[in-house]
Amino acid sequence: MPRGQKSKLRAREKSPQAREQPSGLVEAQATVPEEEESPSSPSPHFKDVPQSSPATGTPSSLQVSGRVRSATTTASAVSSIRFNEGADNQGEERPKASQAQDTTQHWPRGPIDKKVVMLVHYLLYKYQMKEPVTKADMLRNVIKKKKNHFYEILRKGSEHLELVFGLDVKEMDPNRNTYVLVDKLELSYDAKPSDDREVPKTGVLMTVLGVIFTKRNCATEEQVWEVLNIMGLYAGRNNFIHGEPKKLIAKDLVQERYLEYRQVPNSDPPRCEFLWGPRAHAETSKMRVLEFVAKIYDTVPTAFPSWYEEALRDEGERARARTAARADTAALASVCSRAIASSSSHPNRA
Repeated sequence: MPRGQKSKLRAREKSPQAREQPSGLVEAQATVPEEEESPSSPSPHFKDVPQSSPATGTPSSLQVSGRVRSATTTASAVSSIRFNEGADNQGEERPKASQAQDTTQHWPRGPIDKKVVMLVHYLLYKYQMKEPVTKADMLRNVIKKKKNHFYEILRKGSEHLELVFGLDVKEMDPNRNTYVLVDKLELSYDAKPSDDREVPKTGVLMTVLGVIFTKRNCATEEQVWEVLNIMGLYAGRNNFIHGEPKKLIAKDLVQERYLEYRQVPNSDPPRCEFLWGPRAHAETSKMRVLEFVAKIYDTVPTAFPSWYEEALRDEGERARARTAARADTAALASVCSRAIASSSSHPNRA
């Protein structure tokens, strides 16, 4: 979620909430029964921030903070609940027996964190259905008795959606409190349109792009998996959200041209490395990826001076390329216009 909107959410968390309960909305059922009001459980403390080097003030490698671990845990819990809009209490869907152990392990204990999990799942459902969602929808279908904690729950849920799935929660209509989920990637012209939305993999992709960027634009396979392992993604071990991570990283994202995967020259034994692919360059930028990295550490891009300077140079090069492209287009349009005018003033004679 954009920083300005997050500031609004934090401010709203401190203000009294409206007492009216939205009515006339279809209630969504989840696997957790409504509980009595109780204090919110504290958020995990920010930790594991890499130390800056004296020369540059920039960490030498991208690590994963407790914030990402918390978001990954939320994603694990999300996999164990399902919403069924329009169902009554008897139609509530519960985890399968095979999911019981995983649900117990990952399900958050605090009542507010449970609501965060349910909201993340509900917003993902709306994203896949290509439907906007209103504050009234969220209060009626998810928040319920915790309505006084609405903005806190929305803020935490937005952070999890951004870090794990690469989705930004944006307020589309402030007057009606309508929200939509927007993918961090700007789909390029050759992206294949689809009527079906899969679970977004942008969060994993942005993480890998971040590792590559912070490793001087070329990261070894070991460096990438070191970070992904901390996020709970392991090669050869099927993941409940992203499937088999090795296939996703080294095959799917490579075939979609988001990543390049090649053998390190003269390596013995043979080793492989990752680079940004052409679609990554077209659909995101070093500055956006750095903003994502900064979000992991709950800070701002300028906290990493050398990376920030590189991202600024990249922004300048992109701006110059766009200007040159517009100039070429304008020149071509001018030539075509003169050609048409000339042909009109000298029609063919019989």
